Amino acid sequence: MIEIWAHWPRWIAAVLTVFSVLLASHPSASQSLQPSGWDAEIRLPEAPDLNPDPRVVEIEMEARVATVELAPGLAAEAWTYNGLLPGPLIRVNVGDRLIVRFTNSLPDSTTIHWHGLRIPIEMDGVPGYSQAPVEPGASFTYDFVVPDAGIYWYHPHVMSAAQVGFGLYGAFLVEDPDEDVGVSDDLVVLLSDIELTEDGVLESPNTGGSTGMAFGREGNHVLVNGKKFPSLTARSGAPQRWRVINAAKSRYFKLAFDTGEARRFKKIGGDGGLLEYSVELDQVVLGAGERADVIVVPTAEPASHLTVVSLLHDRGYGSTELRDTSELIDITMADMPVYRSGPLPELRRNIVPFSTTGATPVKLDLTLSQDPLDKSFQYGINGVPFWDATPVLANLGETQLWTVENTTPWSHPLHLHGFFFLVLDENGQPVRPLEWKDTVDIPFEETRQLVVQFDDDRPGTWIFHCHILDHAGGGLLNAVHLGLPEEVFKPMAAH
Repeated sequence: MIEIWAHWPRWIAAVLTVFSVLLASHPSASQSLQPSGWDAEIRLPEAPDLNPDPRVVEIEMEARVATVELAPGLAAEAWTYNGLLPGPLIRVNVGDRLIVRFTNSLPDSTTIHWHGLRIPIEMDGVPGYSQAPVEPGASFTYDFVVPDAGIYWYHPHVMSAAQVGFGLYGAFLVEDPDEDVGVSDDLVVLLSDIELTEDGVLESPNTGGSTGMAFGREGNHVLVNGKKFPSLTARSGAPQRWRVINAAKSRYFKLAFDTGEARRFKKIGGDGGLLEYSVELDQVVLGAGERADVIVVPTAEPASHLTVVSLLHDRGYGSTELRDTSELIDITMADMPVYRSGPLPELRRNIVPFSTTGATPVKLDLTLSQDPLDKSFQYGINGVPFWDATPVLANLGETQLWTVENTTPWSHPLHLHGFFFLVLDENGQPVRPLEWKDTVDIPFEETRQLVVQFDDDRPGTWIFHCHILDHAGGGLLNAVHLGLPEEVFKPMAAH
């Protein structure tokens, strides 16, 4: 090689040298900067694709009870997809067709809802509106084209609080092959919790009765990708991309590093794909059902440790008192030279906001009442629980401006099925950076405005509800009748 260099003009050698340095500081998507096996303990197994067509992903999914290991010496019989907790990661490219051949081997009926995906109503997984419940021993095929890149997830919509609490949830990653964020190492991080008795058995989903429902039941074991306090190894200074999902049925997560500088989060995306532009954050707060796409750069001395924690977040009465920070991930710094590179690419996405001019106003009050006789609690929207509710009516192609006032003492992450919306600030302007949302936190005793535009080709009954699933089951759920005649709203009591 030296002899060859000697015969080349010096300017060519210089150019090639500079080019090689640039390549080293900006690795390709396939060039890992981390040590071998850096994420072995935490990476989610993927669902095998059974279809040879490169634009069709076909998988088999079975809901069944299985024994899962949450930590060394801690195992439990959970409700799982394919025997895994969480279920297998589904990975597709935007525009792919997904076929899921689903079998229910559980003792109860169930469905799969594809949280955040803008798909036909027949595939939305809500009993009574999208499909009949899949009974024990029965099967159902989900078949749809995936329209949007981003990080999503899946879970049941029959007795949701119980079934998600028992372990039925999984991650759904939709990638855009043309998207380049300048980071070669990526990880899907699914946050959840589970409630076990002292004997390691699944706790009843009705603990605390009506009061437990009103608060929203949180598990006593916090999990990351189905493990308690798992580990990963990181090279100091080398960026990682984390796609983070809050799949807990009630718990909020407030992500932070335990110590030091140069350990912030660069948020580049959220519920509906990339943001308008990225933002730097010390913490990332996710209500139940929300997601975040972040770049992290762990920085510390070799062989030292960093801890990713969830700080206490005030979601209402009882949520911070006499409670501790949760440890989520232990990061061991690799015995490798510190990686030093130039700045990452500046990411920009052109998001055209919906106009509120002429938008139909919709007022939604989130309410909580207590029976004067038996003292039981009941949530509602505009004072009415879902089993007595009248739906919001919408025309195909209509834009609506929702004003959501939370009159209760607890926060509510509000999730709309099937559509994205934008959150507005106190001046009625879209919050910057612009971000497509399907789930938004409505803090206790505060008000938020949302603008949503309904497609002109997906009529149906699309539900919206608090994603603290106990709250939804306790009444905080309603629906949009889109492109349908006005009729009596008959939600299923099994939500």
